[in-house]
Amino acid sequence: MDNQDELQELDLEAIMREFHDPSKDLPPEEPEMAPEDGEEAAEEAPAEAPEDTEPADIPAITEEPEDETPVPDSMEELNIGQIFLEEDTGEDAAPDPAATVRIDELSDTLEESTADTAENGSEEPAAEDGSEDTEETSAQPEKEPIPFSPRARLRELKTKLIAGPEKRYYELEELGVGKLQIAILLNLALVALCAGGAVLYAMGAVPGNRMRFLAFSQVLAMLVSALLGSNALLDGLGDIFHGKFTLNTLMALTFFACCADAVYCLMELRIPCCAAFCLEMTMALWARYHRRSTEMAQMDTLRKAVNLGSIVKSPDYYNKRPGILRGQGDVEDFMDTYNKSSGPEKLQCVYAFISLIASLGISTLAGLLHGPSMAVQILSTSLLVAVPASFFISLTRPAALLERRLHMVGSVICGWQGVKKLCGKAVIPLRDEDLFPEGSAKLNGVKFYGERTPDEIVSFTTSLIVEAGGGLVNVFRTLLASRGGREYPVEEFRNYGDGGIGGIIQGEPVLLGTLDFMQDMGVHIPDGTMVNQAVYAAIDGELSAVVAISYAKMRSSAAGLVSLTVSRRLTPVMLTRDFMLTESFLRSKFSVRTRKMVFPDQQTRDALAAIQADPEADVLALTTRQDLASYIYAITGSSALRTASRLGIAIHLLGGIVGIAIMLVIAYLGSTQLLTPINILLYQLVWMIPGLLITEWTRSV
Repeated sequence: MDNQDELQELDLEAIMREFHDPSKDLPPEEPEMAPEDGEEAAEEAPAEAPEDTEPADIPAITEEPEDETPVPDSMEELNIGQIFLEEDTGEDAAPDPAATVRIDELSDTLEESTADTAENGSEEPAAEDGSEDTEETSAQPEKEPIPFSPRARLRELKTKLIAGPEKRYYELEELGVGKLQIAILLNLALVALCAGGAVLYAMGAVPGNRMRFLAFSQVLAMLVSALLGSNALLDGLGDIFHGKFTLNTLMALTFFACCADAVYCLMELRIPCCAAFCLEMTMALWARYHRRSTEMAQMDTLRKAVNLGSIVKSPDYYNKRPGILRGQGDVEDFMDTYNKSSGPEKLQCVYAFISLIASLGISTLAGLLHGPSMAVQILSTSLLVAVPASFFISLTRPAALLERRLHMVGSVICGWQGVKKLCGKAVIPLRDEDLFPEGSAKLNGVKFYGERTPDEIVSFTTSLIVEAGGGLVNVFRTLLASRGGREYPVEEFRNYGDGGIGGIIQGEPVLLGTLDFMQDMGVHIPDGTMVNQAVYAAIDGELSAVVAISYAKMRSSAAGLVSLTVSRRLTPVMLTRDFMLTESFLRSKFSVRTRKMVFPDQQTRDALAAIQADPEADVLALTTRQDLASYIYAITGSSALRTASRLGIAIHLLGGIVGIAIMLVIAYLGSTQLLTPINILLYQLVWMIPGLLITEWTRSV
């Protein structure tokens, strides 16, 4: 009994919690009673026996109906003095009194089991029903390591990319442009074959018994061309279900009309206009190639960007003219606008639908007057001449040529909205870093005059340069640091606006400026000191030093300034603080016309320089670089693109309207002698000449 009392002092509820759901324990109001030997345990508590304990013969654990398993009504029926272990064989066995396990030994075993469970991070849930026995916790197998595959990892990363330039670039890269290039070349070969057959037919070199073969070969070439451009045809048909009518839609309907006309051609032994259709398909594929390559270049520019600058328009910036300023940009400013339909594209769609209606009307007239065969022939021919072949690339080719230029300087235009708003008369502010970026100005040498010490001259000169600001500050501070001098406060600073500055330093007047400025101020310049690119310093009216400065001509600055000065609608306003950047200096350095440049006074420059871009304004373009060419090319390129688009639409509309008018006359007269394949092809080629020339407008901006 003493031993039982000692065992009774253990926390019985803690032991039972390890084996049973706490909700299934007996009510707490039942008094704790010592277990009596010989009683059978009603509730089973699964446990693992110590390694040195042999399993006893116990009844096998089997799933039986609830009414066959007795449930203990009190603690008296629960015998924890004996713990029967379950054999793996599952056979029934009689209880063995010798297989009794002491609770203190069982407690140690339970602690080890609990520690192992905590290390494995999982625990077998306890049985919810007290009438059913729980099975032994089985050891979990170790998970096999996942093999690493670089290609699979790359695909996974691509799928997780946020929708933007990076993801879109990968999508376009997977599509590629190689297949389009091959299809374009094959279509050009088909055009040549069809044109050759049409020429032989026009020359009468085809015998009568070969007419059917020639017509069939022309139709076969047209079918192959349609197969190569099936994506364009399917896109055109899909546009109908999206409520749009595009040039691709009109081309798909033209293909069906040409197929219907080919049936009559085989029956009547005449040559269909397959060469003109193949030419249009070639131009449609070329336009598709332009769109894909342009978008890839734009996404490639943005995905490589580290910092994005924006180009916005500020109304009433200078002299009641808007100014084009630079600010901070975001990728979403481009992604939200770049794929929106432009005004010329909408006009193209409207004209395509109108030309279809006109062609149907003309063919109906021909059918009423001359029969169904001529109606089908007039319909197919009208659809071909209503849209000159180069009409497909009248908008895409100028944009592609411009994007090649912008991709080189790291700029993108934010859709047609940016193109439209960047056009027109505007003011372009230019700062020191635009013309000569940091590091462009270098010291070439210093010559001192007079009785003043060089250290004093350098200190006075540097102090005045720092007060003025500009690209020469770092040059003179480096010179000052090499001599161990110091900067002094400047009083009564003045920018004369004519190549010179002045101020009072330590009670003495100091002048800095160009050679012409010093001569105008009455400073005596000794012979042999005539240096064009030099800063002349005069203290108290006497020449003290000549500092030779070398300005490196940057290609980006020169290209941007030339493009800016050539434009008739853009006016550069100089906000530079470097007094050396005069009109004559810029004219000789960059070989540009400075007549359009505006050099306001210092007060106006400070006021204009303080105006910042409105963060709520529409972003018209994005730049990934800080150089002048990236800024200016986006502006001048927008103007060139808009001009090319307008002229291209106008010339092709004129060609289409003239073609429809000719077909109306032919349908009324019933004369089909002019409707030969070679004449239709020549009509397409004639209108392609001005169309292609206009698309070259954006090649030089």
